[in-house]
Amino acid sequence: MTLTDPQLDRYARHLILKEIGGAGQARLLRSRVAVIGAGGIGSPAIQYLAAAGVGHLTIIDDDRVELSNLQRQTLFGTAQLGTAKVDAAVIAVGALNPDVHVEARHERLDPASATALLGGHDVILDGTDNFATRLVAADTAHALRIPLVSAAVAQFEGQLAVFRGWEADKPCYRCLVGADPEREGMSCAEDGVIGAMTGVLGSLAALEVLRALVPFGIDSAGRLLIVDALDFRFRTIGLPKDPGCPGCSR
Repeated sequence: MTLTDPQLDRYARHLILKEIGGAGQARLLRSRVAVIGAGGIGSPAIQYLAAAGVGHLTIIDDDRVELSNLQRQTLFGTAQLGTAKVDAAVIAVGALNPDVHVEARHERLDPASATALLGGHDVILDGTDNFATRLVAADTAHALRIPLVSAAVAQFEGQLAVFRGWEADKPCYRCLVGADPEREGMSCAEDGVIGAMTGVLGSLAALEVLRALVPFGIDSAGRLLIVDALDFRFRTIGLPKDPGCPGCSR
């Protein structure tokens, strides 16, 4: 792929990075990323992936923009109240970067639709707020052997990890959460969340998607990043593969 003169200007700050350069930028423009959830994490992630020139974004979300979303979901504004989030995202990305094609899927990811929705992508980013959907996304990503970037926030905390559980030394999402992690009081509506924390985790999730597409630095799979805004602390811990994991031990 030969970059056009406008693209050379648009992506100039990427092109001068030796870890990315022209070949890496061309790879980004050819890449396909699925973003599950266009909420607090998805909003900044979509913005940064679009700005970076990821050529195809599939955005999956069945919600509409509500007033309570605007405290943290910066992709939307008051004028979009009542609009399907995926439709608002298409407009926002189009205004930001015409190089990016957006496929809007106004539906909830479920076991029946997951393979068709997620197949054919290079990376999957999960920013949803319920474990049922997370498990569907994780199991499908594992079955399709597509790297999964998973981010979550609650109150003043967040966590981020990359999963490639089909590899012998890398964990899957179930190595972290087990077989049935559903529990009460784990949504933003119930627990609350500081808006800027979703921006931090969404931006970090976008960074890990870019790392998966155009590898740079260390391989982050097998590590869990924990952000604690109350304690002003970032921690990274090892995340080993669980030999008894129901998702990847076989």
